[in-house]
Amino acid sequence: MSQADVIVYSRPGCPYCYLLRRGLRRRGVAFTELDIWQHADAAAAVRAVAGGNETVPTVHVAGRWLINPRAARVQSLATGQ
Repeated sequence: MSQADVIVYSRPGCPYCYLLRRGLRRRGVAFTELDIWQHADAAAAVRAVAGGNETVPTVHVAGRWLINPRAARVQSLATGQ
């Protein structure tokens, strides 16, 4: 089954990021992770969609931005289900 690209924007020590990564791995959803503390452009992208805040995890999947989503929602968008 093919899936849309999934980009997870996170930061070190974020417990919500950990839970999302764990949930995505359990569901077999491949993703790329960007640390907003290491990538200024990633932090700017998050601020642009989160009302100026650096709220993580933020996910870009299937042309949509999701702020602190559940893994099941990311999976459904990534697989088109």
